[in-house]
Amino acid sequence: MPSPTPIVFRREPTRRSFLATAVAAGGAASLTRAEADPAARTAAPPFRISLAQWSLHETIFAGTLDNLDFPRAAKQQFGIEAVEYVNQFFKDKAKDADYIAELARRAEDEGVTNVLVMCDGLGNLGDPDEKARTVAVENHFPWAEAAKRLGCHSIRVNAASAGSFEEQQKLAADGLARLSDYAAQLGMNVIVENHGGLSSNGA
Repeated sequence: MPSPTPIVFRREPTRRSFLATAVAAGGAASLTRAEADPAARTAAPPFRISLAQWSLHETIFAGTLDNLDFPRAAKQQFGIEAVEYVNQFFKDKAKDADYIAELARRAEDEGVTNVLVMCDGLGNLGDPDEKARTVAVENHFPWAEAAKRLGCHSIRVNAASAGSFEEQQKLAADGLARLSDYAAQLGMNVIVENHGGLSSNGA
C-alpha cells in the first residue's frame, strides 16, 4: 500500500511577510537577468512599487512605529523607495507646517518619494445633504495642501453617498468635482478608491 501523501500546513502570509518575499523575489529575478545579460546590471528595474502605510497599520497603532519614521522603515526594512501615507496616522497634523516639513525632510533624507495621502474620516463627498457635502469637500482641502507640501502628486479619497444609483452618481460627482477644482489649483490629483458602496461596483 503506497504511503499517503503528506499534508503540508502553511501559515497564511501577512502583508509584512508578503512584502519581504516580493522584494526578495524581485531581487532574485534581477540577479538572474544580470547573470544572463551584463547590460541588465545597469538597467532600470522593470517596475517600481510604493508601500501603502496601511500595510503597517497594526505596528503604527501599537506605537511601535512612529508616523515620522515610516519613510525610513519603507526604505531600510523593505527596500521600497516610495510611500503612500494614511491621514489617520497624523490626523491632527494637516495644518502643522513644521510637522509636514519634518516628514518631508525625513523622506528626502532616505531617498524616498512621497506619492500620495489617503484621506479617510473627513465626511462623505457624495452626502445627500448639501451642507454636509460641502463640509466634506472643504475638510479635504488641508490634506490636499499637506500632500502638496510633502511632494505628493495626489490625494486618495472615497466617494461615499446614499440614495438610488443615479442619485449617488450625481451627488458624488458634485463633491468630487468641487474638490478636484480646488486640488487643480495646487497642481494635485484626486484619486477615488473602490472602497465600499457603489464605488466598489465595477458595472
